[in-house]
Amino acid sequence: MEIKSNKIDGANAEIEATILKEVVDANLEKIAKELAKTANVQGFRKGKVPVAIIKQQYGEKLVQDAEAEALRAVLNGGLEQMEIDNSALIGEPTISKFDKSDDKIEVMVKVAMRPVIELGDYASLAKDFKKPEVKDKDVDARLKEIAESQAPLENIKRNRKMKEGDTAVIDFEGFVDGTAFEGGKAENFELLLGSGQFIPGFEDQLIGVKRDEEVEINVKFPDEYQAKDLAGKDAMFKVKVNGVKVKGEVELDDELAKKLLGKDDATLESLKEELKTQMENEELIKLYNEELKPALLESLVAEIKFDLPEFVVEQEIDMALNKKAQGMSEDEIKELREDAEKLKELRETFRSDAQESVKATFIIDSLAQAENVKVEEQEVMQTIYYEAMQMGQDPQKAYEQYKEAGYIPAIQMSMVEDKVLRQILDSKIKEA
Repeated sequence: MEIKSNKIDGANAEIEATILKEVVDANLEKIAKELAKTANVQGFRKGKVPVAIIKQQYGEKLVQDAEAEALRAVLNGGLEQMEIDNSALIGEPTISKFDKSDDKIEVMVKVAMRPVIELGDYASLAKDFKKPEVKDKDVDARLKEIAESQAPLENIKRNRKMKEGDTAVIDFEGFVDGTAFEGGKAENFELLLGSGQFIPGFEDQLIGVKRDEEVEINVKFPDEYQAKDLAGKDAMFKVKVNGVKVKGEVELDDELAKKLLGKDDATLESLKEELKTQMENEELIKLYNEELKPALLESLVAEIKFDLPEFVVEQEIDMALNKKAQGMSEDEIKELREDAEKLKELRETFRSDAQESVKATFIIDSLAQAENVKVEEQEVMQTIYYEAMQMGQDPQKAYEQYKEAGYIPAIQMSMVEDKVLRQILDSKIKEA
């Protein structure tokens, strides 16, 4: 069997061979003899089934197995010629040619190897930068916001007209076409005017109303309202104002600090220091996410040169194409199916971005090894749990949904990328 191998570049190779009929026949004979030792065929004792009967009963399956064994020999022979170890391969070999005739099979097998990446002095691609500085007046403003959020609501003594920022304590009942609807009634409901909690127009019509007054409020439910039987309909609400509340005053003192920090020895100054550190970290994360990490990754992709596995790029193009197809009409999809050239042209529009995405993935993987950065599945689980709880979702259910959808590896890779880029950037911080 003649085998010709061609190492196209550092990540792709082709193996071409002619498999003679004699090779397939010999493989088939060997497989049939082995099967005859264990096969259960009615009318014959186990191990005593004639090879001819085995061939007759398992004919096409034997041929497929014999051809597959010949293909494995082609693959192994080609890899040996090119001195490529099996451990260097990524993905499954692709059979790009399988021309079968009476006396031979012409085959071509494409293989992809994990590229060897010379990272070089990658850290130099990240420039020194000053850590964001938070001014004292910004800390004071944030502290005031926090204090106000902790302030209790208090009933106002003077019966004045309500304004935005007041909390109205109301009884209300809603009607559509003169009939009360389900879920449209409540008593002593506390509504912060200007919060946008109710449907558009409701809160605006309470501005200027006083305690103990009764009003009728006319609004229209949004077309996209979640209750389909109310969406887009006009409604009238009968509203009685039982009370008006405003935020009370909170003293900015050591007692507030002890409450917020949960420490008996906390002081207002220590609270400000911790708040300043928190705000500086927030600004640093914002700087990383919006500017420094994207710029560093762009530089890494531009400066580090290596060959890309062709099939990985094609997979990335497939994903981009499928995403594009989701927003296309049936006629547009039909046109692409019937016009191979147009489909090919569309695929090529995604190639550059696909190459950059694949390249970035391999670079991050290599950097993670160089920086000794790992993200275990337990860490991914904790992240998903935390985000689910923040959104009021069931953490376990959210995790199972991500897992069933196959998103865990992508989330894990994203977390690795975040960690490794941040680790490189952390070494470039200069105190302000």
